[in-house]
Amino acid sequence: MRALGVDLGSRRIGVALSNSAGTLATPYDTVERSGDVARDHRRLLELAAEAEVERIVVGLPLSLDGTVGPAAQGVLAEVEQLRSTTSLPVETYDERLTTVTADRLLRQGGRKGRARRKVVDQTAAAVLLQAWLDGRATDPTTERPSGTP
Repeated sequence: MRALGVDLGSRRIGVALSNSAGTLATPYDTVERSGDVARDHRRLLELAAEAEVERIVVGLPLSLDGTVGPAAQGVLAEVEQLRSTTSLPVETYDERLTTVTADRLLRQGGRKGRARRKVVDQTAAAVLLQAWLDGRATDPTTERPSGTP
């Protein structure tokens, strides 16, 4: 199952894409916030259509103790707006520390300054989407296409 991972930021939206087998997430795109949430959502749905995804997974920035703070409340409200504009399933997934992890991976890979900032959001989206994919792979109750272990 192909999924689109989304990291909603205040200035940029990181986007990642899984392979068709639903086993590997890769950075895909960064959407600059336009100031118009509906326009931003249309762009996300264009990317979803181009990639022929079956599901959208949005990172939920829970507090470190796992509670829903102001940032998570804002994302949940935006997710509801996105759900109202698409027939695709839209779900949230805990994204705590994904941006920190993405930044560390990019630094280790030799990305510096501006080059790193250009891709950190889509890399964070890939980190969260990969965690979601891995969680599905280890959950025996998750439906998988026939022939998939």
